[in-house]
Amino acid sequence: QVQLVESGGGSVQAGGSLRLSCTASGITVSSYCMGWFRQVPGKEREGVTSTSTGGGRTYNADSAKGRFTISQDSAKNTLYLQMNSLKPDDTAMYYCAATKCSSGAVLRSAGSYTYWGQGTQVTVSS
Repeated sequence: QVQLVESGGGSVQAGGSLRLSCTASGITVSSYCMGWFRQVPGKEREGVTSTSTGGGRTYNADSAKGRFTISQDSAKNTLYLQMNSLKPDDTAMYYCAATKCSSGAVLRSAGSYTYWGQGTQVTVSS
């Protein structure tokens, strides 16, 4: 049974930083395409950043470029999202996602992913 468990969310002031973690069981993070998505009530889930198997290639949404970094720790079977220079517009529920994919593929859309975590809330105040 696959489980993805996010943690690290919270409340922070604008300009601050947070690091989200996604610990996986039932899959090996480095063998799957992984991604971070976010959603606010009434809006569609949007991609923030994603990575190919092993983390060799990454995609960052325009909103994340220069501020967010996706990484993984194989020993801990954990995916991370380092978020710096946070803005109030970054306020959302953040989700980790995983799916089997071809080597080198980077999947951007939520519909491409099979497994999802329960989400962790990030709130940025001005």
